[in-house]
Amino acid sequence: MYLEAYLNAIRPLDEFAMNEARERQDQLAKPPGSLGRLEDLSVQLAGITGLVHNKIEKKHLLVFAADNGVVAEGVSSAPQSVTQMQTINLTRHKTGASTLCKHFGCGITVCDVGVNADIKEPAVLNRKIAYGTQNIVSGPAMTREQAIQAILTGIELAKSTHADALGVGEMGIGNTTTSSAVLSVLLDASVEDVTGRGGGITDDSFRKKKEVIKTAIAVNQPDKNDVIDVLSKVGGFDIAAMCGAFIGAAVTRCPVVIDGFISAVAALCAYKLCPNVKGYLIPSHASYEIGYKLAMDAMELSPLFLLGMRLGEGSGCPLAFEILDAACTIINDMATFDQAGIDDGYLDEIREGDKFTVEGAK
Repeated sequence: MYLEAYLNAIRPLDEFAMNEARERQDQLAKPPGSLGRLEDLSVQLAGITGLVHNKIEKKHLLVFAADNGVVAEGVSSAPQSVTQMQTINLTRHKTGASTLCKHFGCGITVCDVGVNADIKEPAVLNRKIAYGTQNIVSGPAMTREQAIQAILTGIELAKSTHADALGVGEMGIGNTTTSSAVLSVLLDASVEDVTGRGGGITDDSFRKKKEVIKTAIAVNQPDKNDVIDVLSKVGGFDIAAMCGAFIGAAVTRCPVVIDGFISAVAALCAYKLCPNVKGYLIPSHASYEIGYKLAMDAMELSPLFLLGMRLGEGSGCPLAFEILDAACTIINDMATFDQAGIDDGYLDEIREGDKFTVEGAK
């Protein structure tokens, strides 16, 4: 199927089911809105699945691995070989994200879409498009056709992974540089406003990283109104495939969790290709990376928790799955006022005046 057909297949959330979920929440034996985001998530899940009562039993993390030619410019503290090793270690539950997946019982698929090495580990899914991207300082990262291929790879993997909730992560040395470049172009934001230190670099390397991004944008002149053009010129295979995974989840009406900065930029790409994608997105943690908030603001989303995390790999997704599970438990198992033997008439005046809304909150 062509990309356009997938984008056209993404439908808005089910408003009828969402209203039913809101009514159910109003019947539960608690002050109105007192469980905050857990209530909001239960309503969103109803809109996604069309069902008021949902379960998050099968949880799965998709990790896309690729190398980036821009590492030749010295923008990362880690050598490129780390991409290959950590791609393998993800399958052995030896990285941060995969350790959490093992602990919480989440499935994980690690997909090579562009690692600059031959990976012989059979647990790594081989969908290699090329051995890394080109150096974006000298020209486009990839061809437009390769960018579309990467997006379609992510779509197909998300569609073929049967789960109650998906998460999207990455592995690729240098990908905070490419993500910052993509975000800068898409939001017409200054490089300084979107670029952080990634995995940790010296002051000199940080200055160079920002100059490299500025040069790459000037050399390639990506069109901010054409997501695929931006991805192909200053992005990476990992970001493009992640963008596809968000699209694929929306096509199959599956909730999909955003990890940190790179995942957020990929989600923004998917959102800009099809605004209906937004309804299926669930942010996990607030990334420590400076550009994360700009990406969230552009989609009018806010993270579920603040832990100072900046690892990547999809490490926030297993934690967010547990919050989704909690949201389901509340709407499924909590007693209603009738079941609890409580006359909720005392709340009528409060409900009319919305006295439980915190002043200053949205």
